[in-house]
Amino acid sequence: MEEKIEQIVTWLSDKKGTNIKALDVRGFSPLTETMIFVTARSAKHAQSLADEVMQKLAEKKWEFFGVEGMQAGQWVLVDCNDVIVHVFQDEMRSMYNVEGLYSKAEAMELPASVTAGEGK
Repeated sequence: MEEKIEQIVTWLSDKKGTNIKALDVRGFSPLTETMIFVTARSAKHAQSLADEVMQKLAEKKWEFFGVEGMQAGQWVLVDCNDVIVHVFQDEMRSMYNVEGLYSKAEAMELPASVTAGEGK
């Protein structure tokens, strides 16, 4: 797994994001190569997850183009160029089912440290 993707999913897991998935959308999306999905417990948690990703990206000097949805915190999108991170509250993730649009995309294997925390 590419370092950037592995780092992002680890940061999300460390901040208690759940149901983390990474999809290889090359050939399915003209916008990006990878989409990462994570569920947050609340608007504050969604904002915190997005903040963490942006802060860590800046520390590593990896570019990100912007963020959408921070104010409401229902669905926050962080555009990291070749990776787009979708932070959803559970009901929004189900309602919009963005993952379903890419059902033919291959799910990427996540680090054991990330998948181990899924039951928490």
